Amino acid sequence: MALAVALSSKLDQAVEVLQANKQRWAALPVEKKVEFVEVLSRDVFGVSDDLVAKTMDAKGIPAGSSAMGEEWGIGPLVILRYLRLLRENLRQISQYGAPRIPPKKLRIRNDQVIVEVIPASSFDRLLYNARGEVWMQPDVTRENLPQNVASFYRQKQPTGRVALLLGAGNVAAIDFAGIAHELFVEGEVCMLKFNPVNDYIGPFVEKAFMSLIAEGFLQLAKGGADVGAYLCNHPGIEKIHITGNYRTYNTIVFGPGNEGEERRRLGQLKMLKPVTSELGNVGPVIVVPGPWSQSDLRFQAENVATQVENNAAFNCNSARVLITQEGWPQRKAFVDSVREVLRTSPARRAYYPGAFERYRRILEAHPEAEPLGPKGDGVIPWTLVAGLDHSMSTDVCFTEEPFCGVLAETSLEARDATEFLKKAVAFSNKTLFGNLSACIIVHPKTAAELGPLLEEAIAGLRYGTVGINYWPAFGYLLGLPWGAFPGNTADDIQSGTGFVVNSFMFDKPQKTVIYGPFRIRPKPVWLVTSKAVNAIPKLAKFEANPRWSALPSIFLSALSS
Repeated sequence: MALAVALSSKLDQAVEVLQANKQRWAALPVEKKVEFVEVLSRDVFGVSDDLVAKTMDAKGIPAGSSAMGEEWGIGPLVILRYLRLLRENLRQISQYGAPRIPPKKLRIRNDQVIVEVIPASSFDRLLYNARGEVWMQPDVTRENLPQNVASFYRQKQPTGRVALLLGAGNVAAIDFAGIAHELFVEGEVCMLKFNPVNDYIGPFVEKAFMSLIAEGFLQLAKGGADVGAYLCNHPGIEKIHITGNYRTYNTIVFGPGNEGEERRRLGQLKMLKPVTSELGNVGPVIVVPGPWSQSDLRFQAENVATQVENNAAFNCNSARVLITQEGWPQRKAFVDSVREVLRTSPARRAYYPGAFERYRRILEAHPEAEPLGPKGDGVIPWTLVAGLDHSMSTDVCFTEEPFCGVLAETSLEARDATEFLKKAVAFSNKTLFGNLSACIIVHPKTAAELGPLLEEAIAGLRYGTVGINYWPAFGYLLGLPWGAFPGNTADDIQSGTGFVVNSFMFDKPQKTVIYGPFRIRPKPVWLVTSKAVNAIPKLAKFEANPRWSALPSIFLSALSS
């Protein structure tokens, strides 16, 4: 269906504004871009309270709910931290030509370059209790690493480009961070087309980015698939980035319907512009057998439940499949602990379109699935599908991202932790759909016994982010490269191509690895069972203006968890 003349004319004018200003943005001195980030950080901070209130209302989260902290965590906290890191790295580019990499932060493993970037400051050490590495692609060496950082800023005469962002409908931070990535990492002006599911964030984006909109470096658009198609095919759009699922990608790149599917099968691209994408994933949680105490079982059950329940399970990086060892004496106790946490968790409104249809298909395939917790209008209960046969490679729980509150569990036969880990890596790589993010949970005693075999497993997982004891989403939160493991092709896109966020501006990341402790005391504020409602808003506001004097209040709030 053709767009109305008035709407197409409005979109044409917006693209013309970007075309007229793309070269000016590309040539803008780094110092000026730092100033834009500073203004942007101030203005994002200014809309944060109202943005969170709006997203809570839209998702049916009651005022005062513990989920308020969750919305701050996947909203302003992500955005404000990313802007702070961008500001710091742009300043280093201004001073040194590129973000600095201290030699002691660099190591080589089997010829692969690995850079530790988190903690990035003393504040990080105190607040996040995590270590983050970026593993580079094979052609990056110790010698050429400096030439593979911040490539846009190494150009003497950079060429401007207009990018189209097809925004996400589930998490507000994705649109904010996507704009910042295109502008300050890729050096491109951009058009953000909101997803209709959450286009209510439009006024907040407009207000936060007003300084860039006023200069013609950013334009915004609303509408459905017809507006998206018009912009994708607009001659003034030179690059496209999609956050969504592989079906949307295939429609854009190969065309809709049976004809598009035939073109995909034949490898005949209809869209010839560069297209990057961050798509879905059937996220594995590999539970390495070990000597877990009762309190360990409970803590890790809450860890897994958090990876399921966050944002009502409408995340591309949600936990989808638990992988356990069949002979592990504590397997049943652990699955029971996960079951109990899910059973006692508050219901969440299934706000994302298509959730009930996806849930219905899973129940049809698995009538033995266990709905846990309360049911009600607009609610999909947390649901466990335990004891799946791992050899059934076409099972819907392995091949389709459910994008609702369903967690599957399967077990693998293995003599010990070493054999289990090898099999779990192979199963994740070969059977589960997608390659965006994966989690390994491992007891410190077991990790010590595995020795270098644990890092072999990390290296073997063909996922863009691997979390050790932590939800892989921490990679996104902490500002590391986020995207699918490199190598996906257009005709089999899996979880997409390219990396976003990437505040340290690595040109050729292969994967991000986040390491966290097996147990944390007191209870971390990000667990769904935490009662520390005010800690995450305080942490987000800290990222906007880091200072030592703010830490006591954050720690005091965290202790209430």
